[in-house]
Amino acid sequence: MTIDNRIQVVLIDDDPHLRQALSQTLDLAGLKILPLAEAKGLAAQLERDWPGVVVSDIRMPGMDGLELLTELHAQDPELPVLLITGHGDVPLAVQAMRAGAYDFLEKPFASDALLDSVRRALALRRLVLDNRSLRLALSDRNELSTRLVGQSAPMLRLREQIGALAATKADVLILGETGAGKEVVARALHDLSSRRNGPFVAINAGALAESVVESELFGHEPGAFTGAQKRRIGKFEFANGGTLFLDEIESMSLDVQVKLLRLLQERVVERLGGNQLIPLDIRIIAATKEDLRQSADQGRFRADLYYRLNVAPLRIPPLRERGEDALMLFQHFADEASARHGLPPHELQPGQRALLLRHTWPGNVRELQNAAERFALGLELALDNSAADGAVGMTVDVVSGGLSEQVENFEKSLIAAELARSHSSVRSLAEALGIPRKTLHDKLRKHGLNFADSGSSHTDESD
Repeated sequence: MTIDNRIQVVLIDDDPHLRQALSQTLDLAGLKILPLAEAKGLAAQLERDWPGVVVSDIRMPGMDGLELLTELHAQDPELPVLLITGHGDVPLAVQAMRAGAYDFLEKPFASDALLDSVRRALALRRLVLDNRSLRLALSDRNELSTRLVGQSAPMLRLREQIGALAATKADVLILGETGAGKEVVARALHDLSSRRNGPFVAINAGALAESVVESELFGHEPGAFTGAQKRRIGKFEFANGGTLFLDEIESMSLDVQVKLLRLLQERVVERLGGNQLIPLDIRIIAATKEDLRQSADQGRFRADLYYRLNVAPLRIPPLRERGEDALMLFQHFADEASARHGLPPHELQPGQRALLLRHTWPGNVRELQNAAERFALGLELALDNSAADGAVGMTVDVVSGGLSEQVENFEKSLIAAELARSHSSVRSLAEALGIPRKTLHDKLRKHGLNFADSGSSHTDESD
């Protein structure tokens, strides 16, 4: 038998009167409680991802609180366990904290102290399970989803399209904004195709000088132009038997576009200065960040080349259309960077998660990857959200240090995140956080926060 996931607090105390009093306190606060008289057998009833917290007395007959803590953490080291101690048991409480207890309360304690600790523990538990589910989703993937991380509908559709096109011989046109991952998609198409053992050649047409672009793509014979002293094999020929990825195709001149159209239609290449037609077994994957149809209508891109390329288009959704994929991608890149630099991974805090979801990511995945790298290195992570819903830029602080410091930082980020929602009064902010107004005032002073941080005006408790 397992404990229902709707239970938020398991309360263990062998004193029936205290157990009843504490149960009433938690119940009146709207929490779902399971009161127990003993600790034995509890660990076997809790699944590893049970979303609640445990509150237990330390001194009990049979299994005491410290033994329970050890048994629970053997199963899930991140499960918050709050311990209750009697007067004079502070050394024992210190031992419990070193053993991994989330918090301890010394009898007699105020009801607000218990509620505050339990609510913070529940918030931390939700955070841990959210991050755990992100990592699980990242690890439970097939080969394609390893490269193209995300569970949003647009990404599921994109992976399905790539899987279908990879097995064909069709040339592909990839449409996507800067930094969206066009080369990653092109590489996936190649690696999942029958050409996987052939060369994959990537070239950015926008990075080539006009004077050398034809030579780079088509090659040349000796004497084809001034300075051409020996034969050069062009990129198309070099990619024979494999795939050529041509990025920023919109930057190609109209003259080069004519030659590309011929190559696509006839599958032959002629080096500059040569007369021999060289047959090619090649797949062309082109990519652009522009609307080629509009460019064709404006005379900047050949219409016949556009229609030849547009047989199998693939659109990469920008990051702003992918919802919580941003969190999954961020965690993925941050974990990779942590492993690469030999650093312990950082956990995303609620305020950080909210900020990442609000950000519009104009640089798409490339911008997010750079931000995740900074986060993994422990550097300040600052994102300008001025373009997102009129929000002001906010700075996210990386969490480090021991458990108590992380809990303090978590509490601060949670309050800061609520402040950013532009509450109009202390009362509404306190209600959103589920704490008394006096407690809120104390915590605002403690963390150096105020309504000015949210950029909004406010009124006091009387509002």
